[in-house]
Amino acid sequence: MSDGLVRLLDGNTFVVSEETGDIDASPTIPTGFFSFDTRFLSKWILSINDERVNALTVEEVEYFESRMVVVPTLPAPLVDIGVSAIRDRSIGGSFTEQLTVINHEPKPVDLRIRIDVDSDFADLFEIKDVRNKRGTYYTQVDGGRLRLGYQREGFCRETLVSSTVPARVDEQGLTYRVRLEPHGQWTTNLHVQALGLGGRDLRESLEGRPGRSRAQIRQDLADWLAQAPRLTCDSPTLGMTYRRSLADLSALLYAPLTGGGHAIPAAGLPWFMAIFGRDSILTSIQALPFAPDLAATTLHQLIVRQGAVLHDFREEEPGKILHELRYGETTAFEEQPHSPYYGSADSTPLFVILLDEYERWTGDATLVRSLERAGRAALHWIDEYGDIMGDGYVWYQRRNERTGLDNQCWKDSWDSISFRDGRLPSLPRATCELQGYAYDAKIRGARLAREFWHDPAYADRLEREAADLKERFNRDFWVSDGEYYALALDGDGRQVDALSSNIGHLLWSGIVDESRAPKIAEHLLGPRLFSGWGVRTLALGEGRYNPIGYHVGTVWPFDNSFIAWGLRRYGFHQEAGQIAEGIIDAAEHFDGRLPEAFGGYERTLTRYPVLYPTACSPQAWSTGTPLLLLRTMLGMEPRGEHLVARPAVPPGMGRIELLDIPGRWGRAGALGRAHPERR
Repeated sequence: MSDGLVRLLDGNTFVVSEETGDIDASPTIPTGFFSFDTRFLSKWILSINDERVNALTVEEVEYFESRMVVVPTLPAPLVDIGVSAIRDRSIGGSFTEQLTVINHEPKPVDLRIRIDVDSDFADLFEIKDVRNKRGTYYTQVDGGRLRLGYQREGFCRETLVSSTVPARVDEQGLTYRVRLEPHGQWTTNLHVQALGLGGRDLRESLEGRPGRSRAQIRQDLADWLAQAPRLTCDSPTLGMTYRRSLADLSALLYAPLTGGGHAIPAAGLPWFMAIFGRDSILTSIQALPFAPDLAATTLHQLIVRQGAVLHDFREEEPGKILHELRYGETTAFEEQPHSPYYGSADSTPLFVILLDEYERWTGDATLVRSLERAGRAALHWIDEYGDIMGDGYVWYQRRNERTGLDNQCWKDSWDSISFRDGRLPSLPRATCELQGYAYDAKIRGARLAREFWHDPAYADRLEREAADLKERFNRDFWVSDGEYYALALDGDGRQVDALSSNIGHLLWSGIVDESRAPKIAEHLLGPRLFSGWGVRTLALGEGRYNPIGYHVGTVWPFDNSFIAWGLRRYGFHQEAGQIAEGIIDAAEHFDGRLPEAFGGYERTLTRYPVLYPTACSPQAWSTGTPLLLLRTMLGMEPRGEHLVARPAVPPGMGRIELLDIPGRWGRAGALGRAHPERR
């Protein structure tokens, strides 16, 4: 299933083009060459003898390299193609294209080969919101190179284009006059660099490391895949999806903070190629049995910018974990608060959950002890700043009224939280999954305090608070006439009573009373929520339900992976396997690359999953989805874990074996082998 775009990426540096290889971006279409939230190429158009090219074939070799075979005119029936071109391109901090033009005629041909070049230097926020630039553009032809630039006070970005074959360079591009002998060919290598202030390579100045060559990226990918567990299975789709997920996760890694260091996943291409606290944490949890070092890096990177002061514009608070960090123009001039922005209520308790989960898998007590101060600060935030109403629940209400987020949970679009009839609730809001995360963070924080921080009194207190929270939650959030948990409480304490996928997150957090879990499982797999491919974000029949609404009816693969994990925790193995099978079936239609979201249409209606129009792909927690589903299906948990370790392999999936699992307990072979249950 293709959307007609070709994507290359290396961390948060990426290219999105048409299938011809051309880039002809409008102000609202995210095609171009981007790095650190700025578009460095908005036009990159090949023409041969003044004719634009048409694509014959497109091949994505790997996430960082592709090949497109193009022709200047499509041939008429029974007429041979006279000239074709091959565009081999790669990305590794900078953008490189090898252009080869081939003469198929038995006589010489004279060609005018042209690359039209331009850059609008748009900030990603400008592409989405369409704003007017306030700086100055400039263009220079310098020693056979084309330099495009944009400057606004101290903010400077430049695009430098060079060619290995001399070209006639003007302010709009490069032109070659080429005579090709019979059956001859001509090649040049085009190199496009993204530069910052002082003409320095942008990645080197912001990440502390230069861009990588194609050979280096290929070797890094090979090493990454070699370190991952080996999967053998009966399902070709599962095998394909597993490999694609690992490769895409590698593609998204970058070092987002000045000074270099290890990498953390960017959230998703094209809109969210940046560090997101929530996304990085949940992706790290998904990947723990497969790439545990990713969790350690995420924890270290997040504490560098853990909140320390009260700051309304950025919504920063002491102990709070950031939501999003950007480097573009709108952030530099405080038109957006992302320097970083702290507008999420869930990233902070999720930080504690990851810290504990990481130790359970790796036994790395040293890291847990070294992050005691950060862990305590995060736990303190839950009660001191998360509890806006003073009633023991975690709430959110933006303090940045101009550019802050209305909804600060994972469903952060404006209309994602609603009553059954579609009305939007008043603020502040306390969504149900936030209470589950807070409960889980306190339980896990108590274990860390008792076993590693040598503070049993603090551990006892956290356990008492968790028990009280669970009791109150099961009283205040339970919708008695529907027998499910409310999506949220509003500012007046009323139940926001829409039926949503959020109730599945309550299962993996453990806050659900055992007696109520069967009803929750029934809802999740019932016809209103389960589409056949996965659990919808909002139930069919709710006031705002829309099968292609961002958070109001679509199916999110990551959401489903955590729901399946939670179902298995409460012993619903068959139901967990059913969700896993639906998501893996959907992956086949996306060539193994699960998108951010797809339509919530009934499976029997469309017979294939319908792509959400602006879904990120690849997206970090979608790449992590098959990993957590494998963990769920195989029953993989650390030794001594309270979760049920029984496998949940659906009948249609066949045999699954996962070998060489990293971590303290995973090397036990029994944790990595499972067959379908007989039913």
